[in-house]
Amino acid sequence: MASTHVKGYRRELLQQPSYYPTGKRTGNFSTTRAVYLSRSAFHLSFNPQDHRLNLFLVSSSLPYPRGNEELLLGKGEKTLATVEPNIRVPFGAPIFSAAVISMASTSALSQHPSSKSSPLQNEEQKWMVQDTEQSDADAEQEEISPYSLLTVRVIKMTNAHQADLLSHSDCYVSLWLPTASDEKFRTKTIKNCRDPVWNETFYFRIQRKVKNVLEMTVSDDDVICDDDHAIVLFDVAKIPLGKSMMVAFPLNPQESQELEVEFLLESIQDHPEAIVTNGAVVSRELACLEVEFDSRVKKKHFAENELTFTVRGSFEEVQKVSLASGSHSPLPDPTLFHYAKYKQPSLDIALTKKRRIPSFCACVTCRERKSRSIPLPLPLKSLPSEQEAISKCRKLGLLLKTKKCQEDLDVRLGFDLCAQEQDFICKRKKVVAAALKDILQLEEDLEDDEVPVVAIMTTGGGTRALTAMYAHLLSVQDLNVLDCVSYITGLSGTTWTMTNLYEDPDWSQKNLKKSLNDIRRHVLKNKFLACFAPDRLKYYLKELCQRKQEGHQISFTDLWGLIIESMFRDKEDSQKLTDQQQALNRGQNPMPIYLSLNVKDKVSDQDFREWVEFTPYEVGFLKYGAYIRAEDFGSEFFMGCLMKKIPESRICFLEGIWSSVFSLNLLDAWYISVNSEDFWHKWTQDRITDIDDETLFPKRPNELETRVVCPTDSFSDIFRDVVTLRPAASDILNFLKGLQMNNNYLESEFSKWKDCQLDSQPNHLTGAADYLILIDTAFVFATSYPPLMRPERKVDVILHFNYSSGSQTRPLKEASEYFAKQGIPFPKKVPDDKETPHLKECYIVGEKESPETPIVIFFPLVNDTFREYKAPGVRRSPSEMAEGDVDVTNSCGPYYINNLTYSEEDFDKLVNLSYYNVQNNKDLILQALRVAVERKKQQKKQQPLQKTPPAGDDGMGVPNRDASQYLPNCSAVGKMK
Repeated sequence: MASTHVKGYRRELLQQPSYYPTGKRTGNFSTTRAVYLSRSAFHLSFNPQDHRLNLFLVSSSLPYPRGNEELLLGKGEKTLATVEPNIRVPFGAPIFSAAVISMASTSALSQHPSSKSSPLQNEEQKWMVQDTEQSDADAEQEEISPYSLLTVRVIKMTNAHQADLLSHSDCYVSLWLPTASDEKFRTKTIKNCRDPVWNETFYFRIQRKVKNVLEMTVSDDDVICDDDHAIVLFDVAKIPLGKSMMVAFPLNPQESQELEVEFLLESIQDHPEAIVTNGAVVSRELACLEVEFDSRVKKKHFAENELTFTVRGSFEEVQKVSLASGSHSPLPDPTLFHYAKYKQPSLDIALTKKRRIPSFCACVTCRERKSRSIPLPLPLKSLPSEQEAISKCRKLGLLLKTKKCQEDLDVRLGFDLCAQEQDFICKRKKVVAAALKDILQLEEDLEDDEVPVVAIMTTGGGTRALTAMYAHLLSVQDLNVLDCVSYITGLSGTTWTMTNLYEDPDWSQKNLKKSLNDIRRHVLKNKFLACFAPDRLKYYLKELCQRKQEGHQISFTDLWGLIIESMFRDKEDSQKLTDQQQALNRGQNPMPIYLSLNVKDKVSDQDFREWVEFTPYEVGFLKYGAYIRAEDFGSEFFMGCLMKKIPESRICFLEGIWSSVFSLNLLDAWYISVNSEDFWHKWTQDRITDIDDETLFPKRPNELETRVVCPTDSFSDIFRDVVTLRPAASDILNFLKGLQMNNNYLESEFSKWKDCQLDSQPNHLTGAADYLILIDTAFVFATSYPPLMRPERKVDVILHFNYSSGSQTRPLKEASEYFAKQGIPFPKKVPDDKETPHLKECYIVGEKESPETPIVIFFPLVNDTFREYKAPGVRRSPSEMAEGDVDVTNSCGPYYINNLTYSEEDFDKLVNLSYYNVQNNKDLILQALRVAVERKKQQKKQQPLQKTPPAGDDGMGVPNRDASQYLPNCSAVGKMK
């Protein structure tokens, strides 16, 4: 009878597809691979004395059986776990081999497995009812996601690269699929062989809604450091479901090097996973593991011992716990781990025992303490949700409990504008409509859909940009055009102007001459005395220490932000980015947008760059459609959830990020000088080759091409480290940490901002990083156009104020070429230095192009008619001609980028020139605004009747989770606090 119970129980285990974890075994594909779930085999036996099922681990070094797993028993057996009746045992890799998991049950194993309802089926049914009820309760918010079992058999390699002089390579292959497991797996090493054969099989349990790219690395096993010869990037989506396929990857066609691998993708059933996606990125379901000590276990067993808990891929990763030896000392608080529930992580427990051993050091009389760790891995998949499991190992008692985390995300996944910005635009349109009616002398009021969105776009330029922008805004205000503007974007030096202005909630409604006089005083003052007096140095130290205590990452950029504060303010500025919301609550001012750039360490800016926009409401990535509240910037996030709130930074620290001249590296300097990185790429860039065989894998838009990456040699690595080093860049906690890429991310809004090489390597995008490296955008892209080019903002007219040094037309030309490449509407015919060597004060471009193309009013910083005219139509007298002599083109003149202090004469000349250039081109500005209004009216006439909202839309523009997979433009997918 007992034997019947065991065979029936084992048969049901082998039939459960949800028990296939990530793991490895040796041999060919077989229908009995569940026996080899975690690199080992198992054996079930029944104990009639205590009515328990015993699960035994069998060494995986034994030969693989052909159809009869019983052949493995009798040798290499180790008791793995004792399982109470009526409790299922899910598997994970590796299994908790040195401990026993005991879970209480409520009924005995009484039914025959051949009956209609077996104990395993009853327990499975009970668990499924719980999950189904929960899923039904959230049916409108959760999306059921399919799973597959990916089987990868690494067979052999031919003509391996000979890295050693006297022998062949010692090759092995490592496999990494981070969307399935945070562990890297590898084959055994084949010594001194040109054609190594491994014939080893690996299993990966994958979520098909995310982009799964398997990285297979062929390496040479060396004593000092392993050499990576080639890395194959293979998109799992290419594998047809249910079919086995053999692929020979050509690593080096010239040397006939090939890696032969067999793939099989099978669909499996499992508990539903609630995911949230906007079509580009995916937030997977989070679970929380709670580990605490059992109060019933005597603390003397823990005295002077330390436990290290590790959950790879979790938010916390590693935590250490020690128990005090005192009898009255309290137990430590529970240890928490937050992890992606369906990635099958394991809890690794290392018991560090400190023991005294004799010392052989003559200078030490006491015995020194040594420690040794006992690793105890436990698969978290084996723990029942919301139930306690008691783990016992050598008098070690732990209470383990897993529970579901919050459902609401703190990261907004959606490409649309946030609700606060949409509300601002509605209010601002009323102000703009009234202003346009006045300056254009319209007979009728404009309706909301007839009001064009006007923006001011500025470039960087240090103190030159700070000063000239004040003058430009004053001139625009005097033309009554400032009330027509809805957005102002800035980077680098112009962010200093913007943050100063937005300290006043009504700045645009007041005369800007007072603000201009205030900044004049700061530009003229001695910066060294203002910034490096002894009291200021003490102030810097105090602020940096306080910032460190709050939990922020400290860098030289923070010190630079404090120096900026000293240069342009009289006292400590307590303003924060969210305080600027007061300047927008009635639509009384244009909305500010600050731009920064996220880059990667040891990677060129041209190979990887991502736009990050800052508004008083949100901070986020244009590419991913992922945004957080502005007050949460700098806090710790994981999988879209706020894990640890850190106080919001003062605005001066953000200014340090937006205008960090110290984030420049040698490669940036070279690119700025010659506008090319070809020479450096030859020495620093990995060689990447597309090897897709279209006869085997027909090209589909959502699939990535199969590529082989040949890493650079050691010398090139050192060279790259030197030229890409950013010793003073700011490291910000990554609020996208843990998020994965959607399987169809290439077909989402992501594609509009896909502009660099790493965009095709989802395993290495921002979601996999711990920190953001934010730098000054001006080093890579001189303009702040990208936020205005979001189609959701629907910008119609842009006043481009240029403050860059060198060529005045290059920033506009660069923007035109960039957006043409991205397929984003932007004027194509723009001024060029070669075609127009003598620049005018103002150009209108895009006026005669498609209606979707914004009209750009381009103001280069040039001295044209100002030399002879002191005001529009008013010529200078001979005595006033010197006032018109303003040299803004000389890189060594008074307005060069590194000059932070101006003389009174230089300041006034730059202000007068900038003010005049706008006043002298009033007619062109009004002409562009008229064209924009006419465009809006024509679009209104041609606009078809609005369609009924699609299914899944709640009428407020916020689709539910089921619809979110197919609506990448949704404003906010899922619930958000």
